[in-house]
Order: sequence, then structure tokens, then C-alpha cells
Amino acid sequence: MSDTREEVKRRFGAAAQEYVDSPHHAQGESLDRLIALLRPHPSWRALDVATGGGHTALALARHVREVVASDLTLPMLRAAERFITGQGVTNVRFQEADAGALPFETASFDVVTCRIAPHHFPDCAAFVRESGRVTRPGGLVAVIDNVVPEDSSADAFVNSFEKIRDPSHHRAYTAREWREFFREAGLFVEHEERFRKSRGFDRWISMMSVDPETEKRLRAMLLGADGTARLYLQPEGEGESLQFYLEEIMLIARRARQ
Repeated sequence: MSDTREEVKRRFGAAAQEYVDSPHHAQGESLDRLIALLRPHPSWRALDVATGGGHTALALARHVREVVASDLTLPMLRAAERFITGQGVTNVRFQEADAGALPFETASFDVVTCRIAPHHFPDCAAFVRESGRVTRPGGLVAVIDNVVPEDSSADAFVNSFEKIRDPSHHRAYTAREWREFFREAGLFVEHEERFRKSRGFDRWISMMSVDPETEKRLRAMLLGADGTARLYLQPEGEGESLQFYLEEIMLIARRARQ
């Protein structure tokens, strides 16, 4: 299994402010829906894994006692800290952490969240196990991430498309694989939901500052997609108006009460 952690640090350290400013990460249907479904309690202690620009941590902080925002990439963590403290929020603390080996005590959080990040993790099953471990009995683990079709050729095409743009992309999983990660970690999925999201091609490539040859390759891939991959990506428009679609999955699971 390839390990993308050093590539994640390099690329996201350089693009930290881009992710703070990204409208796709800062807002959206899936973030609002996550908070509504979690119904966070003022007494809760929350952990946001791979916090990125800090948007999920900020949304949680308005409802709970404390949030720990963790990330593998220190420049990203510092950008999130500047963003969140700049909003006048004082109940978030920031800690460097590997999602697959969380440096927190067992059963120390009421809820663990992770949004639009697990496709970068070299061992997603380990991340889900660790999330379950640090959640108290009866607590919640909530994940939102890109999801790919069950069709194997479309799965491979979409993951290749993402990885050419961003070599730190490890793998986006199918819904079936996600359910299995949760089952093996002893977490019981109580809610599953999907979201379709449009992506402007030019904005999408600018997030990773790809070179002109890679841009040309990606544009040709997108316009040439066929079968299930084309149905999933749904490319439309041309030139500067070219856009496509990705799909997110949200799973909310509960750790068994002991």
C-alpha cells in the first residue's frame, strides 16, 4: 500500500490558505447537514480529524464545549488556527496528528468527525478503527468524503483522474468499502447519505497548481470519459465553463454502549 503522507505534507503545506478560502470546504449542503444530524450537545468534547482549513471544527465549536482540531500538516493546522481564532472562537485547540495513529486517550471524545480528507489517508481502515477507539461508548463517528462508483472500471478511472491532479490522493472508496471499514471497527452505521457537487474544472486544477501539460491531460480525460465514469462525472460545457460532478458520502456511526 503506497504511503502518501509526505506528499500530503508537501502539497497541503504549500496550499494551506487555498483550503481555508475554498468555498467547497467552507460551506455546502453536506456540512450543514452533518451538524443538523449530529445534534451536538453543549457538554460534548469533539475531535475533527484532518481539519484542513478548519471549517468543520469551526461549525462544531459553536455547539460544543471543546473541539480538538488535528491535522498531519503543520502549515495547514496553523492556517486553520488563524482562521478560527480570527472568528473570535476560543474553545478550539490544535494538535498535529496522524489520522491512522491518533495521539489521544481511548474513549476521550463524544464525537469524531472527518470531512473531505480520508481519500488522502494511506490506511483508511486504521483511521476508522482509531476514530472508534477514541470515541466514548455510545459516541458518534461521522465521515464525509468523496465516493466512487461500485463499477470497477469507473472506480479506477475516477481515482486515476484525481491522482493525476493531486499525487497525494491515495484512494476514494466505494460505499460498500466504507460500510465494511465501519463494521470491522465495531461501529454501527445509523445514517448514510449522498451529495452531488459540481466542480469548475479551472478552479479544481488551480487548487493543486498543475502544470499546463497535466491540465491538458486531465481535460482530455474528462471530456473522453465514457460508460459509468462519464455518468458519474457528467462533464459539461467547454473552455473556461467546463465543469463536472463528484459525489460525497456521509456516514454517521455509533460506538456500542458497554
